[in-house]
Amino acid sequence: LFGTIVWILVASTHVPLPLLQGWVMFVAVTAWFLSIVFLCVFLFGYANRIAVNWNQTDFLFHGVTFVFYFGAFLLQAATTSLHHFPRKFNSTTQERILADHEYNISIAASV
Repeated sequence: LFGTIVWILVASTHVPLPLLQGWVMFVAVTAWFLSIVFLCVFLFGYANRIAVNWNQTDFLFHGVTFVFYFGAFLLQAATTSLHHFPRKFNSTTQERILADHEYNISIAASV
């Protein structure tokens, strides 16, 4: 459930820098998908049939997910911090990288 909320928040953000926020979206979707796979493995009883140390696998999964989410947090926060910088489309038009509403969504996605 928590991963789904994170995925929705990240998906609803404006993407002014696709390279940075593409990684954020990749991490959110991949972690969500793998969490669903782990849930299905335990719900359908496949954990009893597969000879794996599930405690170690769970610890490793959460450790790797923490590192990826922390990196994604840094990239999302860096994108959010660019809120006040102008973006030049041409010599006459300037607007901010993130509008106020998009800035608030990016803060929520960062947290």
